[in-house]
Amino acid sequence: MTIGIWVLGNQLWQQQAALASCSHHRQTTPVLLLESHQLARERRYHKQKLILVWSAMRHFAQELEIAGWPVTYAQATETAPALKQWIQTHQISELRLMDPVDHSFLAWLQGLEMPCQLTLLENNHFLWSTADFKAWAADRKTLLMESFYRSGRRRFKVLMAGPKPVGGEWNFDRDNRKPPGRNQRSPQLQEFQPNTLTQAVIDQVDHLPYPTFGQSTPFPWAVTRLQAQKALENFIADRLESFGPYQDAMVTGQDSLWHALISPYLNLGLLHPWEVIEQIETAYHQANLPINSVEGFIRQVLGWREYMRGIYSYGSSDYGQQNWFNHHHPLPEFFWTGQVEMHCLQQVINQIHRTGYAHHIQRLMILSNFALIAGFRPQAVEDWFHAVFIDAYDWVMQPNVIGMGLFADGGWLASKPYAASANYINRMSDYCQHCPFNPKARTGPDACPFNFFYWDFLLRHRDQLKSQGRMGLVLKNLDRIDSTEAAAINAKALEWYELQGIKPPD
Repeated sequence: MTIGIWVLGNQLWQQQAALASCSHHRQTTPVLLLESHQLARERRYHKQKLILVWSAMRHFAQELEIAGWPVTYAQATETAPALKQWIQTHQISELRLMDPVDHSFLAWLQGLEMPCQLTLLENNHFLWSTADFKAWAADRKTLLMESFYRSGRRRFKVLMAGPKPVGGEWNFDRDNRKPPGRNQRSPQLQEFQPNTLTQAVIDQVDHLPYPTFGQSTPFPWAVTRLQAQKALENFIADRLESFGPYQDAMVTGQDSLWHALISPYLNLGLLHPWEVIEQIETAYHQANLPINSVEGFIRQVLGWREYMRGIYSYGSSDYGQQNWFNHHHPLPEFFWTGQVEMHCLQQVINQIHRTGYAHHIQRLMILSNFALIAGFRPQAVEDWFHAVFIDAYDWVMQPNVIGMGLFADGGWLASKPYAASANYINRMSDYCQHCPFNPKARTGPDACPFNFFYWDFLLRHRDQLKSQGRMGLVLKNLDRIDSTEAAAINAKALEWYELQGIKPPD
């Protein structure tokens, strides 16, 4: 009986479950890493996403060979034939694979007529197993992230002083909403120069025969575990202290600000969430860092990231098809080109084009917010997010976009829609200072589209939103809008659709 291991491109950790299950027999256990162009053609992926994954895979294959594993690194146009050929060549009787945490990929895999036994192992790139999350969720009326986060803090004894949270509070969000100061600049982000292997991948991606998105260079990302660890150390030393208060800030021309930019490495397996949490907590105690910054960051890893995976695994298989508001407008072309008058959208989309990255408030309150209030089809928005972000995978994008960003699940995940006017953007960024639109106007020739779409969204969906408890105060403000202004707001929305070549709503 020959056991073989298939390592996927987002499972690049030597202690991952499938490799760990055969670590004592590594010299006689074949390992496959498959660079599949079938998967790469599924979306118009960002060039830097493809470069990151393929370069990290190639580097990881070398690490496994050094560690004594017999490794096959293969490139294939179609996945199934290459996989089956490898199984037959090595006379594999059992194929071990760590859970891919991807509904569609798993369905495809289970639909294959495999020439051997397939064994799926629990994915240990997360702290909560699927069974753990299911047990936590059982018999709960609501699956609030805050409740889950507190359970995680208690369970793993993170930032705890006995039974109570360090600092006396579970959540320091109130201290983490500062707008950027005038002429405020963040420390330089650590960048990594592509080596010969990575440069070969860049050249390959630049000449792919199918559509991609964005620039391939400059490519500053870590592609090995050692580099990813250095990126984490750099964040802790230079930016963690100010991460908390300014994590929601947005500044023209500054891509990273005080963010860590380690989500791609966590999602590839180059970093494990527990080592990140341990190092952040250790820094808090040793360097006397502010609790609001430390807690705010740990909440992203121990809370939000684990919660997204849990919700994705726990939810129904058709979760990604939810469309509670019945929004069906296509995504405008400017989401791909960046050619749009609104400075905030222009800045964020062009940043993504250059880097494959935008931080969580740019994603939630610029991109998702606009897609929500303008009524774009949720599945088109989620597909775009999945294509253009360097850290995107199905398990994180579905709940983040369908649930959190677009409220398309009707409130199963979020307690209210994250819809906002230009007022929020004007407060938390300098974007409006460089924009031809007036962030205070909701009608008239210079009215900001965020304003007239926000009020048009509330007017269109008033009856649905009444069922959401946290929307009562917002909906009361609609009473101040008379029928004349409501008609003017709707006319601005219709005019914008027409300029974009979008059919107006029924």
